[in-house]
Amino acid sequence: MHKTLSLPRPDDWHLHLRDGAMMASVLASSADHFDRALIMPNLVPPVVTGAEAQAYKTRIMAQLPESSDFSPLMTLYLTEATDPEDLAKAFQSGLISAVKLYPAGATTNSASGVTDFKAVQPALEKMAEIGCPLCVHGEVTDPAVDIFDREMVFIDRVLDPLRRQNPNLKVVMEHITTQQGVDYVKSSASGLAATITTHHLMINRNHILAGGIKPHYYCLPVAKREEHRMALRAAATSGDNRFFLGTDSAPHIDAAKESACGCAGCFTASVTMPLLAHVFEEENALEALANFTSSNGAMFYNKPMTEKTLTLQKRSKPLQIEPHLQTPDGPVTLFDPGVPIFWHVVA
Repeated sequence: MHKTLSLPRPDDWHLHLRDGAMMASVLASSADHFDRALIMPNLVPPVVTGAEAQAYKTRIMAQLPESSDFSPLMTLYLTEATDPEDLAKAFQSGLISAVKLYPAGATTNSASGVTDFKAVQPALEKMAEIGCPLCVHGEVTDPAVDIFDREMVFIDRVLDPLRRQNPNLKVVMEHITTQQGVDYVKSSASGLAATITTHHLMINRNHILAGGIKPHYYCLPVAKREEHRMALRAAATSGDNRFFLGTDSAPHIDAAKESACGCAGCFTASVTMPLLAHVFEEENALEALANFTSSNGAMFYNKPMTEKTLTLQKRSKPLQIEPHLQTPDGPVTLFDPGVPIFWHVVA
């Protein structure tokens, strides 16, 4: 007998759409299942002004079919030259929903990120004043710090001091990967939340490294030990409104992933909801899925809840996941969970 689950149409609070032909190819993977998505600004060159955010949004909307009601929520890329007044105007007009902080060199297209945190203090103060959330890629880039420790060290060296200096600033720790990240979010009574990705609920570092390197599981922040994956699962399925979905779905063509210096990122947009139903069922927490995907993030970002729904059905035959999405730039490999998934999006 089939099991059916309906929930408010989900939001994705961390999404990479890229631009041009790649964006046109991957957009439907999110628009088909999600009501809204927070669009990352790390293009080349990055989206740093309100005018650039408006232009990017216009390009996204031009690729959506007329029948689609998917809403891209725009962000700005924080740099040491960010104009606080331009930022404020973009936020207060409703054009942007957040500003993204990349430590310089931390991940894909982060070369324009922050090296001197004192230089961005005026922008942070303005954001705290107007209620604009700061989304943080929480890793240090110090080469002396082990890659598996960079999130933990970032909390101590950068994030906690930043929040103490800006106590009214709303902060999202994006794509947390550690028990320490979970604990830090839980230690805060207000103003702090975290997104958790689909793939970090599914894989640990063994999936990347054991039995040969698996480039399509390589992401940043890199997946950690099994104990950390279980901590993420516990947080995601707890119903705690400080944790919500941000897929960090990040398309790269296979030639860029399967190279001597493979790009970081997992492309999960089209398979996220079946995978999450699988995870939440494994954790006996299907009743908490709507909190994680549909209400917690909307609450944090002060967005209205959607009245639309998404329906999933558990079937006897596993979901058939196409191995690749074909794009004009080349094939993009979809995230492979490595186990049969019996949940299907049906409406």
